[in-house]
Amino acid sequence: MSVVNTHQRQRIVIVNTGCANISSVRFALERLGVEVEVSDNKSVITAADKVFLPGVGTASAAMASIKQKELVATLQSLTQPVLGVCLGMQLMVDSSAEGGMNNTSGDIPCLSLMPGHVARMEANGLRLPHMGWNTVQHSDDELFKGIPQDTYFYFVHSFAVPDYAHTLARCDYGGSFSAAINKNNFYGVQFHPERSGEAGAQLLTNFVNL
Repeated sequence: MSVVNTHQRQRIVIVNTGCANISSVRFALERLGVEVEVSDNKSVITAADKVFLPGVGTASAAMASIKQKELVATLQSLTQPVLGVCLGMQLMVDSSAEGGMNNTSGDIPCLSLMPGHVARMEANGLRLPHMGWNTVQHSDDELFKGIPQDTYFYFVHSFAVPDYAHTLARCDYGGSFSAAINKNNFYGVQFHPERSGEAGAQLLTNFVNL
């Protein structure tokens, strides 16, 4: 496993979206020797060297919280590497069908950091949510450096971004979907690297070292 480049102290910020299990991502990074700050302060986020965008729950609740914190424009303006995790990845595209209880019709506008739409998975008879370990096939990108093809990562989700132009890695569960996406400085992973053992630690290391 490659190690975090520590000879240049970085400012790593996890965005406090108000609806995320932030502690698990923070602990995973701290185990790698990375100092992490959790913040919803615009100036702190903007000044970071690397930014993590976590999320759990529904897109509608997450976007409502991000809007309430007035962070939409801040996140859209970031030029440093940003990694969205699970729901955080889904918030990076244009819209999501995951409206939740209060919005069962129509799509939820998301952050539009890259094109794309989140749809309910077509699992073709397999149980939803897609929960547990599954293999990932990835493009040759620095985010997956040192990670073999068909490595197992841990997933928990019922909605996904289909396999499309910005797909960086794909997974199959009743059909192919985006396990990772990328446009410019914005990266997203549908799986939970913080719960994916050595492979997840390698991916987090790779992102910090970008």
